[in-house]
Amino acid sequence: MIDKIPPNKQLILFDGVCNFCDETIQKVIKADKNNLFVFASLQSNFGKEIIQYIGVNPSIDSIILYNPGVAYFTESDAALEISKQLSGFYPLLQIGKIAPKSLRNSIYRYIAKNRYKWYGKKEECMIPSAEVRSKFLS
Repeated sequence: MIDKIPPNKQLILFDGVCNFCDETIQKVIKADKNNLFVFASLQSNFGKEIIQYIGVNPSIDSIILYNPGVAYFTESDAALEISKQLSGFYPLLQIGKIAPKSLRNSIYRYIAKNRYKWYGKKEECMIPSAEVRSKFLS
């Protein structure tokens, strides 16, 4: 399972039925000029296996960034680590690190708790276009 992650890539696990999460992943794909990231939904068998492999609570309601052999990040730490590696204005979001992690994660959890109400939910995970399909692992 872990061998499905290409060398020198980081895996972003995300909620595949969340409209907000889908939009966010589409923005990450566009800003990933160095082609660092691959993706899988939390709901996929592969996503569940990775969660178990790295020892994250399976009920976590968070994006997860997994850098094989290095570390994994959840909640606001994951968002900030991802943004740091993107092109455009996204690295400027690192200013968020001046806020205490407990405050950042409280805001993150509030948004996560309300994301379906605010942005809606899909009946199934997104199906990527042919040009980005190779970035998605299952």
